[in-house]
Amino acid sequence: MVAAQPAAAADPAGYQNVRINEVTSSNSDTVELYNTGSTAVSISGWKVSDDSFSPQSFSPSAGTVPAHGFVTFDSPKGLGDSDKLVIYTSGGTVVDRVEWATGKAKPAMARCGGDGTGAWVTTTSATTFGAANASGCPASLPAASQVRINEVTSDGADTVELYNGGSSAVSIGSWKYVDNDTSHSAASVSSSSPSTTSIPAGGYATFASTLGLGDNDSVFLTDSNGNTVDSVTWAAGGAKPSDERCANGSGTGTFRTATTATLGGANSCSGSGGGGGTGGGGGQLLGGGGSLTSGCTPEAPTGTAATPAGTSGWPGGLDVTIADNVCAFTTSTGPEGRDVSGLAFDPANPSVLWAAKNKNWLFKLVKSNGKWIPDASWSATGKQIRFLGGSGEPDSEGLTVGANGHLYVTSERDNTKNTVPKDTIMEFDPAAGGSTLTPIHQWDMTSQFPQLDTGSKDDANLGFEGVAYVPDSWLTASGWVDPLTGAAYNPANYPLHGSGLFFAGLEWDGTLHAYGLNSDGTFTTFGAISTGKASVVDVTFDAGTQRIVATCDNACGETHTFLKVDAAGAIVPDVTYTNPAVMPVDNLEGFALAPTSTCVNGSREAVWTDDGIYGFGSGSSSYGHALYSGTFPC
Repeated sequence: MVAAQPAAAADPAGYQNVRINEVTSSNSDTVELYNTGSTAVSISGWKVSDDSFSPQSFSPSAGTVPAHGFVTFDSPKGLGDSDKLVIYTSGGTVVDRVEWATGKAKPAMARCGGDGTGAWVTTTSATTFGAANASGCPASLPAASQVRINEVTSDGADTVELYNGGSSAVSIGSWKYVDNDTSHSAASVSSSSPSTTSIPAGGYATFASTLGLGDNDSVFLTDSNGNTVDSVTWAAGGAKPSDERCANGSGTGTFRTATTATLGGANSCSGSGGGGGTGGGGGQLLGGGGSLTSGCTPEAPTGTAATPAGTSGWPGGLDVTIADNVCAFTTSTGPEGRDVSGLAFDPANPSVLWAAKNKNWLFKLVKSNGKWIPDASWSATGKQIRFLGGSGEPDSEGLTVGANGHLYVTSERDNTKNTVPKDTIMEFDPAAGGSTLTPIHQWDMTSQFPQLDTGSKDDANLGFEGVAYVPDSWLTASGWVDPLTGAAYNPANYPLHGSGLFFAGLEWDGTLHAYGLNSDGTFTTFGAISTGKASVVDVTFDAGTQRIVATCDNACGETHTFLKVDAAGAIVPDVTYTNPAVMPVDNLEGFALAPTSTCVNGSREAVWTDDGIYGFGSGSSSYGHALYSGTFPC
């Protein structure tokens, strides 16, 4: 006799992270499931139905969907040319569903822009069952696919918010939605209150669900042809006061329970991070904890804006780890423990991570028990830096490691005279002894940015925020055209500059400024490059992707713009990614990618710094922490 299973077994933990990822109504009628979560989920006893047959058992390729993995199965009954597919747990709970119109599942309907998270579109080539969908996805998403569910409440108001991340308005008057009660008929968006028929580019639309939304429920949205657009599912206790997509407007962002509803406007993303819906997303924020030390005062983010249209979801792992000890960066000039900014892996020793603290300090970090901690053999409390001659307190923001192993650090101003800009790049020898470092060379570009010299400390604080050393070998191999000559860049024309150029990021307007830093203290200016973003807070050169990476924090919805050399020889934006959705939307001012020599199973480390150590706010596991660690593809 088989013992009865406990009720909890019917809906295994993490079932909401399992999403339909691809389906075809051609020949095999195959379905692919994807687990967006960080733990495996058993699908034993699960069932499937379409619009003509009741829930049926199916035979999956495996009984468990691994974390960030795939399972496929052939539908037990045929799927039509215009059909729907619903997945249930063994207890009958709706897990996910997808609907498609005539021809839309041939060769397949698949999530594009992120497995388990992206928008549903018809693939352009052969199916990709058991593997990532990217190779079968179109180069750009249709306008309707840019509309995503952005926030939902089940607290009595039962309201749904949509966001249009595209560049043109989308008519939604004939679109429909339904909850996870399979006895309910879909309701029209336009018949709900308020009546909503269109959603502008970069805008919001809200409506009250006429179906009522429960404590453990879903919203499934379809377009005028019956094709699934987006969905969100939440657990008991979620969607009260609301579940919101983070980052705001992100097509691949996960949902978390918010502290306050923000319907009709940008999501605050200040919730608990737990108990919310999957929204087709997954990932966990791991680690953290500890108590704030005396004087350690986190600072809430400022200037938060929506993620720009056309931004792609984070291509690496969805899980992120808090990677430092609480209040780890307190110093004599920054006892509050905040203001950790620029980051750079040491290319000669990728087990070392260099960090700049705004209040004129540098830290050499090494890994210990999974966390980045100050290297006691260099300095357990960091080393203070000065301007050339040993004076002042550089407002150190960005840093990079040059070909000679020296650290090149940017400063926006002298913190002892914080209303006056002082946009400089300083060269330090990390092997120098003592607790204070002075530059070997210093290059002052302040006169190039008169717009920052207004007598305002705020304007003076919008100068050089990041810097990257870019080798001549990449510039020449990529065909970069020297803007000073109009011909292919020839390093021999600049005999004192070393073996590469330095690209400094200006926070004021999001431009990069290329310089040859000469050994005699002079410099050559190669002009400005647009990143396409309103601001830039860090710059790095990634040899793995062969791209210059310009990072923008919450002022741009937490994005990283990868720049390439185009066919005309100009450096231009190539692709922009958001952060993993589980991360807070804060002043994340530092970003570094480990060299590909560190790759394991196709991934390498990515590290971020939180300039305000605010995390998700007081009481959260991330409060008081500055460093986050995730993964990026090799």
